Amino acid sequence: MLIKAPRGTYDILPEDSSRWQYIEKIMKETAEIFGYREIRIPIFEHTELFERGVGETTDIVSKEMYTFSDKAGRSLTLRPEGTASCVRALIEHSQYGGLLPIKWYYVGPMFRYDRPQTGRYRQFHQFGVEAFGSNNPYIDAEVIILLIEVLLRLGLEEYELHLNSVGCPECRGEYRQKLIEHIEPYQDRLCKDCQTRYTQNPLRVLDCKNEACHQAIEGYPTLFSNLCDKCQEHYAKVKETLIENEVSFMHDDNLVRGLDYYTNTAFEIHIPGIGAQSAVGGGGRYNGLVEECGGPDLPGIGFAMGMERLLLAVDKLGEKFAEDKEPDVFIAVMDPAYESQGMKILQLLRKAGIKAEKDYNQRKAKAQMKYADKIGARAVILIGEEEVEKGFLTLRNMRSKEQFQVDPQDLVRSVCKTLLID
Repeated sequence: MLIKAPRGTYDILPEDSSRWQYIEKIMKETAEIFGYREIRIPIFEHTELFERGVGETTDIVSKEMYTFSDKAGRSLTLRPEGTASCVRALIEHSQYGGLLPIKWYYVGPMFRYDRPQTGRYRQFHQFGVEAFGSNNPYIDAEVIILLIEVLLRLGLEEYELHLNSVGCPECRGEYRQKLIEHIEPYQDRLCKDCQTRYTQNPLRVLDCKNEACHQAIEGYPTLFSNLCDKCQEHYAKVKETLIENEVSFMHDDNLVRGLDYYTNTAFEIHIPGIGAQSAVGGGGRYNGLVEECGGPDLPGIGFAMGMERLLLAVDKLGEKFAEDKEPDVFIAVMDPAYESQGMKILQLLRKAGIKAEKDYNQRKAKAQMKYADKIGARAVILIGEEEVEKGFLTLRNMRSKEQFQVDPQDLVRSVCKTLLID
């Protein structure tokens, strides 16, 4: 019986991995320009971290986590998102004792038991950034601008930035009761999930993807209209800074984000051109999360981008990139007796940074030349009886079909000249 990859997972084959490498390179370079440094976090964590950090009433914790017990009976979970792990690392290694803010980025796989669909998998990949130690609205704007800059560098100019403020625990507490009172008369019209969540976490009803739920609670009081003065001032400064930096956005009262830890600024990025599942990333501020996970009262903000969705957008709408996978040079050994010389030349070229290949299947001379042409080699170095006896190498330009003799001591320079490599 053929064993296949589990449902909701997939292989990234070599012909596809270059696209991933290209996008990851843009992401990392952009983050580092903004002063963010890479952190690498474990694939699995103690389950309690996500229950405390993400929130027990969220869909992620209640429905979607891959949780298992190890041989010692400890409950472990494959990470469903990156922020909680970054917070745990911040606290465990006392990173908050130095210069603030601390600015990190990460790239890697996450895991959620969800219904697979276009751009959504059970093992998926995220790029994210986190900034700890500042409650300044300007760093909120910086994080959003970083996300936008990644999109622009990938050629994705047609985006929508949705923006809202979810307030602080004080003003959100009062709003929560108003929302429950508004929803209660219509609870029978809600989906099964929202009938459960509206008393536990009523903001999650606003985040429901079921259109019937939105119709049922039409006219609900907005969180924005219930912000305290301090939260209104923070949100106003974020919007003002984005406008000053020519970043367009739309205020979205339905945007509350699906995780319990968010406070103040919340945002999502949509690429309408990729279809119904248009959200490619989002994030916000989470000022109470570090303390909730056992650390000091340290503010934070960040975002995550789903790389599968982003790849769909780049393939459909973004900047095309030339894949450079062909070898520069192919070593054609005319007689098996000269294989050792071929290997030495192969390594000489590779150490000089020149992509080189040779035949390992004992093809005849003519077949080797055909093979070199099929794999796209720009030049071929021939090693035969005459070359070995007279102490030279034959270098053939596969584009112009010209070939000439070169001194082995001058081989690297001759190859670079033929290939127009500086």
